[in-house]
Amino acid sequence: MKLFLSNTQYIDTKQPLDLSIPLRHGSENLRAWYVDTPRFEPVRANGFLGAVNEGGSVNFRNVFFNPHGHGTHTECLGHITPEVFSVNERVTEYICKALLLTVAPERVYNQDAQEWDEVVKKEQLDTAKFLENDIEALIIRTLPNDQNKKSKNYSSTNPPYLDIDIVELLDQFNIKHLLIDVPSVDRESDGGKLVFHHRFWKVPEAPNHERTITELIYVKDSIEDGVFLLELQLAPFQNDAAPSRPILYKLNEKK
Repeated sequence: MKLFLSNTQYIDTKQPLDLSIPLRHGSENLRAWYVDTPRFEPVRANGFLGAVNEGGSVNFRNVFFNPHGHGTHTECLGHITPEVFSVNERVTEYICKALLLTVAPERVYNQDAQEWDEVVKKEQLDTAKFLENDIEALIIRTLPNDQNKKSKNYSSTNPPYLDIDIVELLDQFNIKHLLIDVPSVDRESDGGKLVFHHRFWKVPEAPNHERTITELIYVKDSIEDGVFLLELQLAPFQNDAAPSRPILYKLNEKK
């Protein structure tokens, strides 16, 4: 269906671009933060069997997973505050314009850790594209964009992260939602400082309850950089983070 946004622009709802990574049982699922693999297990209790292929009447499985460590998820400031605010209550608008940018992180020597990091720098983001469009969300695709992002074990790999100066840009253009294809906006091992998280959410000085961070997305190579309509679908978990399904729609010009 064509949904018209204005006299000149429309989206085709039959052509969604899904940025989420499915949650799967076992070792094929991606992992981060040293969590075990997710498990999908039939319920076996009091003579009941929740597996049709084993003789049960229905498939009825328990799912054991961690939102932060097992796939695409959206989190709110409750991730770093003493009170565990719920992302389900903080996100009240699900559709906005988003800018997708592709960046090859720079190698930067980390003096504290005495090792090389891969960091997305503020200077790598094209500010002209922010100025040209009224956007509320920024999506960052990092290079290389290998398929193994969808099944990788990121633990102890020191994945790419974002330079703290990027928050200035996000503040300048009033970016509400940040989406990335790595496990965290911060360094994997930073002594628990999470400096980007804190500055992005203005915690503790002026907590921003509207902003979200979505991590572990996957943006296919076939999706070109540019401006899209973003639909941020969330599972209704009363938790600081919830599994999510960010969907993009191309903004088409009416002819």
